[in-house]
Amino acid sequence: MDGLRRTAFGAAGLLCLVLGTTVALSGRHTPVVRVEPSVHNAADPPATPAKGAGTGTGTSAPAVPASGPRPFAASPPTRLLVPAAGVDAPVVGLGLNADGTVEVPAADRGGEVGWYRNGPTPGETGPAVLIGHYDTAHGPAVFQAMPKLRPGDTIQVRRADGSTVDFRVRTLLQASKDRFPTETVYGDTAAPELHLITCGGRIGPDGHWTDNIIILADLVTKAG
Repeated sequence: MDGLRRTAFGAAGLLCLVLGTTVALSGRHTPVVRVEPSVHNAADPPATPAKGAGTGTGTSAPAVPASGPRPFAASPPTRLLVPAAGVDAPVVGLGLNADGTVEVPAADRGGEVGWYRNGPTPGETGPAVLIGHYDTAHGPAVFQAMPKLRPGDTIQVRRADGSTVDFRVRTLLQASKDRFPTETVYGDTAAPELHLITCGGRIGPDGHWTDNIIILADLVTKAG
């Protein structure tokens, strides 16, 4: 898991570099992308980030209890459906770059979602991580509406074995890319979780997105 955590920070930083650079080069107006702040219920705190990692603003719903749905057997994801965000997109596997960072979907294929295939598959115990562009030089991308999700929204993942696994959004986090909450996103979890990553914040003086927006979701489908 230590190796996975080391690559997690690189994945977040590279994602912002790709998106920020392409948007800046396009010459179009760049929006400020953020999740709405809210006061968390002390009885139901959001996932705790790694030491020294900032979560910024966020919204949260209660976590699924430990007695929740049983984990699924491993099966790669093939399609992601997020009705509240208008997402119905193919999922492709992502590996590692030569420098050890996690790959991101190609900028010219902004309608695809990437799954980090060295981690759990959606429905297995642990954090299944999906990465998607917010915007590219070609226009809005697959995760454009993700920051608008709210706790309780449904996320569905179709898998290669023919099953569909349902998740419920628990928390939306926003963190500056240089303080990425690695432990929260890539650390071990006691139950199956789905973690989605895209860019947010604003375009900084260097032409790059400043933040990542992270969605943490819990399994709600019962394994057959």
